[in-house]
Amino acid sequence: MKLSDVPKIKHTNSNNFFLLAGPCAIEGEDMAMRIAEKVVGITNKLEIPYVFKGSFKKANRSRIDSFTGIGDEKALKILQKVSKEFDIPTVTDIHEISDAAKAAEYVDVLQIPAFLVRQTDLVVAAAETGKVVNLKKGQFMSPEAMKHAVQKVKDSGSDKAWITDRGTMFGYQDMIVDFRGIPTMKQYAPVVLDVTHSLQQPNQTAGVTGGRPDMIETIARAGVVNNVDGLFIETHFDPANAKSDGANMLHLDNLENLLTNLVAIRKTINSL
Repeated sequence: MKLSDVPKIKHTNSNNFFLLAGPCAIEGEDMAMRIAEKVVGITNKLEIPYVFKGSFKKANRSRIDSFTGIGDEKALKILQKVSKEFDIPTVTDIHEISDAAKAAEYVDVLQIPAFLVRQTDLVVAAAETGKVVNLKKGQFMSPEAMKHAVQKVKDSGSDKAWITDRGTMFGYQDMIVDFRGIPTMKQYAPVVLDVTHSLQQPNQTAGVTGGRPDMIETIARAGVVNNVDGLFIETHFDPANAKSDGANMLHLDNLENLLTNLVAIRKTINSL
């Protein structure tokens, strides 16, 4: 697929990577609008094609008392408002077959979580909406195995698929990015590197996932050098108090400097 096929996407002729960025979960309208406004300003300045990211609900929590959302319709309407207010596309993840048609009424890209990417009915339901389907590579899957997930989208009558690498399990409580997988998966679809989730430290004894946000720029730089098509970065103006995945998020104040550096690297790579 072509990036220009995504509704409202801008700066498609900039030769930059595209960006999926926003909070892990929609916590409320004010926070979503505040983050979107900041990121839109940065990406317009740097001519980076941008898709606002926010989960309308979180179904894959370690503990039953973890934050799961503010209500499906309420969160989806906030995503829709962000899209209309800033004239940008949006992406959210889905967890059940019924989520696909529901979320497709409000967003432009449907994301299949890594733990669910082998769930055929879920992938098919997402593809049948006609929306772009962002397939997150399972932490337990090889890059080569992702061709089958992409093929499910194609067999459902759509060529609108991305693959997002979010790291591979390294022992029980760590993740590692195998950059050899990027050129492999680019044979099947455009490839996005999920920088922040690749730095998660799951399965902590407290039941709350840890992370290594200090390594965000290191991983992002390596992805850009290795020609990823897009980057996925969760960001928040107060990660310490974010209701989901705060341990591995990028502070919003640090986003512009990071992206400025990454755009300079991409420009250099493009000139080689």
